[in-house]
Amino acid sequence: MDSPPFEHRSCQMGAMARLPVFFTLEGKRGIVAGSGSAAAWKAELLSAAGARVDVFAPEPAEGLRALAATPPSGAIILHKRAWRPADCAGAAIAVAECADDAEAAAFAAAVRAAGVPANVIDRPAFCDFAFGAIVNRSPLIIGISTDGAAPVFGQAIRARIETLIPQGFARWAEAARNWRPQVKALALSFRCRRNFWEKFADRALATPDTAPTEADFAALLTPARAAEAGSIVLVGAGPGDPELLTLRAVRALQSADVIVFDALVSPAVLDFARREAKKMLVGTGDGNSSRRDDTAATMIALAKGGRRVVRLKGGDGRAGAEIAACHAAGIAVEIVPSVTAVQTAVSGQDAARAAKQPSPTRARA
Repeated sequence: MDSPPFEHRSCQMGAMARLPVFFTLEGKRGIVAGSGSAAAWKAELLSAAGARVDVFAPEPAEGLRALAATPPSGAIILHKRAWRPADCAGAAIAVAECADDAEAAAFAAAVRAAGVPANVIDRPAFCDFAFGAIVNRSPLIIGISTDGAAPVFGQAIRARIETLIPQGFARWAEAARNWRPQVKALALSFRCRRNFWEKFADRALATPDTAPTEADFAALLTPARAAEAGSIVLVGAGPGDPELLTLRAVRALQSADVIVFDALVSPAVLDFARREAKKMLVGTGDGNSSRRDDTAATMIALAKGGRRVVRLKGGDGRAGAEIAACHAAGIAVEIVPSVTAVQTAVSGQDAARAAKQPSPTRARA
């Protein structure tokens, strides 16, 4: 008996050593205990994020004094004494540079008792969170962590990313922050909003060094409004290796509202889909597959409801009956072939051209 399409749920995130999060510290209080360069660097980071930083240092080094005189953002206030447990009250975040484990344990215990997340520099056993390597194109910020396993490796990755992320991305990220309320106020459908931000990303990537203007906003909004109607994209998943997906296939998966896939599709391929996308399995892999007309009817109904549907097919993505049904319903289907299909076509063309060439033996004759 044929099985109907059903929603497929799968774990999309593998195990992580740490959870990457970003603290909101604007206008909040942070505390730093310590006098050395490591404490100064952490105070600078907290200030750059907008925190008002109380630094407790009996003998603050020159670097700390200079930093307090010209903080990057939030004020840095030097207290020329050792920290006390009472100093933790009302803080949003606390960092310490400790001489030994006993001092680190005392600091962590006092901070946690006050309900404040603690970080003790270079002593992970006493840390509730960790600082990673940072690529700063604020408001675009990239954090990198190796869970303390290889800090130098993390720094090398940061240096590589720095060369790949233009400084101009900061202006585009700022424009996105300014334009988001305007886009929301237009009461566009989800599909239109998604289309706007996809076009925004394309333009930012293509012209990172050109400052965005209101003219860009208007130019991006026009095609976004035209995206109200639903659509169907047929994507060939190829031999199952996600690294062999074409760029067009990845983009289709990342912009889909609904992904209709069969049992031949590798779970690793589905990992490229955005997490909010609904996933519908139309084949169980045991011989009982949904009929093609039922699958096509499901896709057509979703598209007519304004959804962007991706039909993900294992192998090279042949789905002639489904495409014909969509065309009969008046819905165009975009086809994104798999690498396997492309390679087969190229090989076939090469073979055809070779067959037309005279053989060396006949040429000599």
